[in-house]
Amino acid sequence: MLDMRRMQVLRAVVTSGSVTAAAANLGYTPSAISQQVSALEKEAATPLLERAGRGVRPTEAGRLLSGYAATLAGTVAEAETALADLREGRTGQVAVRYFGTAGAPLMAPALARLRGSHPGVRFDLRLIDPDDPLLEVRQGRADLAVVVRPPDGAPAGLRLLPLLEDPYRAVLPAGHPLAGRPVLALGDLADEPWVGSERSSDPCQALVLDACAAAGFDPGFVVESGDYATALGFVAAGLGVALVPRLGLRAVPAGVVVREVRAPEPVRSICAAVRESMEVPPAVRALLDALTEAAHGLDDAGAAAHRAG
Repeated sequence: MLDMRRMQVLRAVVTSGSVTAAAANLGYTPSAISQQVSALEKEAATPLLERAGRGVRPTEAGRLLSGYAATLAGTVAEAETALADLREGRTGQVAVRYFGTAGAPLMAPALARLRGSHPGVRFDLRLIDPDDPLLEVRQGRADLAVVVRPPDGAPAGLRLLPLLEDPYRAVLPAGHPLAGRPVLALGDLADEPWVGSERSSDPCQALVLDACAAAGFDPGFVVESGDYATALGFVAAGLGVALVPRLGLRAVPAGVVVREVRAPEPVRSICAAVRESMEVPPAVRALLDALTEAAHGLDDAGAAAHRAG
């Protein structure tokens, strides 16, 4: 096996034309340089230098190895640059999983920001709903997932980083008797027909049911939609009322009114999930910062809409 450090010493001798000059350039003694070249000649099993006046010149084998030494030096320099870029978050690949209503308001502005500030980072972005994105993170298939905080908190091996509180709103047909009130008590909807906006297995559905139970009733579902856009359509058609989180109200159809709800106000917490054992890489940290900024923008927009209302 050829020693790469000795090959670089040979390259220095060939480039400078003498052992003495190479020693001065590398900060070694001439004797140390000669020993390194001799050891490399033993490894190569052939002479690499020959006398040429007061200096030396490479043999054919010496020229060959000196050329490869130059190539190796360039490759090592490229590797060091690539590693520095990765270490500083300028390059890399980040696998991200998210649920549907987080896409447009959170993921889109976050990635738009990173496209300008981190153009060398590639994002593997996948909508994982209705599957469990936490499993993807825990098993190492994703670096980060945007999720609704589970009722029992972070599963083993994961860390949840809060991004946004997403309050639910009551949605009613425009002609409903309660539509004229700016704020509703959740108990006001106790006797109404309900449109289910979430799947029965969804933790968000459990949150809605728990809020209704706290208000003293069980909602009477007449339609199950499984997604917010369909639920809004059913409400617009007059089939019932529903609770929909603010992020699910990006496109409210005509014929629907949206009202704040109290006593209690259901709120889902949106978090970023990462592995507890993982030291967060710079590119993932940059994405977390961009998601936090996007979440703050949504909070500011929600506060402005509340003041305007």
